Amino acid sequence: MKVLVIEDDAETASYIRNGLTEEGHCVDVVGDGRNGLIHATTEDYDVLIVDRMLPGLDGLALVKALRAAGRPTPVLYLTSLGGVDDRVKGFEAGGDDYVSKPFSFAELLARVNALGRRSPLKEEETVLRISDLEMDLIRRVVRRAGEVVELQPREFRLLEVLMRNKGKVLTRTMLLERVWDFHFDPKTSVVETHISRLRAKIDKPFQKELIHTVRSAGYSIDDHI
Repeated sequence: MKVLVIEDDAETASYIRNGLTEEGHCVDVVGDGRNGLIHATTEDYDVLIVDRMLPGLDGLALVKALRAAGRPTPVLYLTSLGGVDDRVKGFEAGGDDYVSKPFSFAELLARVNALGRRSPLKEEETVLRISDLEMDLIRRVVRRAGEVVELQPREFRLLEVLMRNKGKVLTRTMLLERVWDFHFDPKTSVVETHISRLRAKIDKPFQKELIHTVRSAGYSIDDHI
């Protein structure tokens, strides 16, 4: 994979680069947020490793700008801020995973690999369909009525979970566990925010709504409601 490391600590950046290179990955390193954003938006990477505390442009602002520019590259935060609030803010900004400093390289590598590739899927599961909505899990492409719908990685994962459970009501807690790996309630509107974003992309441009709110229960996706 091609990985961009945005880390201002030269020793940490070198450690990550050397380790990932030994594993066969191609690694670029940038030491500040502004140049990191330029690299991330002008070149194609499989995974970004972003330090939360960066000079020039901090990690959260960088990821927000990246998502605003329509770049869906998976982001792994590298941070000494390990609190729940910091994790939530990172996810809400558009990040996909995090590793806390000090970290184990084995864990970092496993998380990078998990973000950069998907496990093999059964043939019958490679494409999910509901009405005129189609999700290609191999190519990671979503189409509605033949039109490509651009989704960020977390939005893609949320839609995948909903589509795999067509017609079933998924509670907020279930979505937090399956999409964000939260096994507790972080008291955040991250689910509601991402559902709203999905509706704006999946439903609003088209005649028929597929994503439904089940009052006092949760959310479902179906073409018969």
